[in-house]
Amino acid sequence: MASGILLIPGPIVISENVQKALGTPSVSHTSPEFVDLFASTLQKTRQLFQAGESAQPLIVAGSGTLGWDMAASNLIEPGAKVLVLSTGFFSDSFAECLQTYGAHVDKLTAPLGGVVPLSDIRKTLGGQKYEMIVITHVDTSTAVLSDVKSISEVVKNVSPDTLITVDGVCSIGCEEFAFDAWGIDYALSASQKAIGCPPGLSISVLSSRAIEVALNRKSQSSFFASFKKWIPIMQNYEQSKAAYFATPAVQLVNALNVSIGEILEQGLEARIAKHHATSDWFKNKLRTEKGLKLVSSNQRVSAHGLTAVYVKKPAEAISALKKKGIIIAGGIHKDIKGEYIRVGHMGESACNDSLCHIQLCYEALSELEL
Repeated sequence: MASGILLIPGPIVISENVQKALGTPSVSHTSPEFVDLFASTLQKTRQLFQAGESAQPLIVAGSGTLGWDMAASNLIEPGAKVLVLSTGFFSDSFAECLQTYGAHVDKLTAPLGGVVPLSDIRKTLGGQKYEMIVITHVDTSTAVLSDVKSISEVVKNVSPDTLITVDGVCSIGCEEFAFDAWGIDYALSASQKAIGCPPGLSISVLSSRAIEVALNRKSQSSFFASFKKWIPIMQNYEQSKAAYFATPAVQLVNALNVSIGEILEQGLEARIAKHHATSDWFKNKLRTEKGLKLVSSNQRVSAHGLTAVYVKKPAEAISALKKKGIIIAGGIHKDIKGEYIRVGHMGESACNDSLCHIQLCYEALSELEL
């Protein structure tokens, strides 16, 4: 397989230690070694999300998209009203998932490259009752960052019974996120982005309120994605008791334990600050030296794990960088799909100064007519 610098918005370059963790021998998922490992990983997940003991982390084989199904099939009943804040392709896809499970979805759509104004959220929540609000912390299609903290404050003030669900697939590990302090009810992520692990794990956290809703749901509309099935499994593993519902991805859990451990060892605040510094450097170079325009409308709403930037010939830029061994991504937003490129800068590529991945990417882009 051809090697290169992988700078798409996930999967990302992983560390040597995470790579080694993937190569460990297989063990039984009910063995004492794995039970202890899983317990450690779940506890580290709490720290990563900044969630306390009343919350419940879940680590399940699957992609981030599985977290959408879990929210839709466990936290609301068919016909429930859900408010989705749309900042791009992935927000809209989450809305489609909710509708698949019978939710009545209303969308507040942000201007392209922007966020939904807090005043619009406040007005909409005040006008009718919603069982859930869905916030995409970073929409990977536009690189737009939503202010989850401020939105949550509005929800708590205007509609405190509304469950707050956050898609943190492209934010956990590179953006500030405080599950308990912000009053989040369900946050979902995935292993392959800023968390720094290969694809294959759906990682999420439920509040005590969300747990109660899920366990008292009138009907079950999913089997594999059922919180009623998974919550006892996770609780047992955290108590160092072997449990079984479906076989966990043993090597991936081992790799996740290492990757979150590296984040926490560096310090979560320091890790986030490093992502911010790398992102700011790259975006400023593109704007000031190349005269390029970002898809995100201003710095306040720009994500720090990737950059989406308008270029004249995206396909040619992607091809030219590929020839230099640098892999970036094209656009996927339906309105501007052929007008921009996306560069991921998460995990090792953002935080390991010896790799110089983003500098090499900028130098390669600088040689092109953009």
